[in-house]
Amino acid sequence: MSDPETLKVYGAKAQDYDQMTDDFNKTDHRLRTFMTALPQGAHVLDLGCGPGASAALMADHGLQVTAMDPVPEMIALARRHPHVDARLAGFDDLSGTDVYDGIWANFSLLHAARAEMPRHLAAIAQALKPGGRFHIGVKTGTGSKRDPIGRLYTYYTDAELTGLLKNAGLFVTARETGVTTGLDGVEAPYICLAAHG
Repeated sequence: MSDPETLKVYGAKAQDYDQMTDDFNKTDHRLRTFMTALPQGAHVLDLGCGPGASAALMADHGLQVTAMDPVPEMIALARRHPHVDARLAGFDDLSGTDVYDGIWANFSLLHAARAEMPRHLAAIAQALKPGGRFHIGVKTGTGSKRDPIGRLYTYYTDAELTGLLKNAGLFVTARETGVTTGLDGVEAPYICLAAHG
């Protein structure tokens, strides 16, 4: 994510986002499923970690957690959590081969430009160990636009996102759709896909 306005909004609203996501992450069954599918001590990446609530729960579960986010205010919050290696970094900073047993990208990659998504997914597939787990959550729809508070979103259909994952060598094993209310207070449809390399 390199859109300056989106980064600025998250920096200004880091505390609000922290409060909004903390309780939600504690009850997120998708996160629980992701964690329990991994071996004890597995190395995971929280890509676009925000204030680190998911990363903290993964660390509490006994996983080795690296957390990345391009917003300094978010990383400052993520670093409060013990046993979370929180790094100031964006999607383009993901590198390496066979590094992670799992990568969690929950409503983060939806801020990347559509043209950049194949490159990001290819880097994710390369960074995953063979058979590694991947989770992605995005808002569904078409096109891209800014939300009422200025964040830039890219929307995907199930078919488009599934195809992009397949092209990157990631194969969908589970999907869930629903509606959620975001930081902007607007209800929006979403899809979450679980995949493996």
